[in-house]
Amino acid sequence: MSYRPSRLRHAVRRPGGLLAALVLVLGLALTACGSDDSDASGSSGSGTDEPVTVDVTFADGTVTPSGDRVEVGVGQTVELVVTADEPGEIHVHSDPEQELEYAGDGETTTLELAIDRPGIVEVESHDLDQLIVSLQVQ
Repeated sequence: MSYRPSRLRHAVRRPGGLLAALVLVLGLALTACGSDDSDASGSSGSGTDEPVTVDVTFADGTVTPSGDRVEVGVGQTVELVVTADEPGEIHVHSDPEQELEYAGDGETTTLELAIDRPGIVEVESHDLDQLIVSLQVQ
């Protein structure tokens, strides 16, 4: 690659082009700073303070939902609202793993959990050998 000082001198002599480029760069920089300020103020509306509720129903040897994917934030509370015809437990493949018991006879049990690492966490019934939900933690 050869150095051509004549082109450099030509570019310096055109202040209008240089000024336009400078205005463009400053405008982009200010726009980027502006978006950071709105995120820092907490106005992004992520909603991670609100719990995510998953309604789970065990009836006649089946469970619903069956394999749904639910997106949650890291550390966000997940409420499994379980209605069941027989008592049992739900297994959560988190670290550490969790066994959550629920009541039967049509009673509703609310089970709370929070996952502190990103990834996919499966929630299942070992009795039915069935995936209930996959929590996509991000």
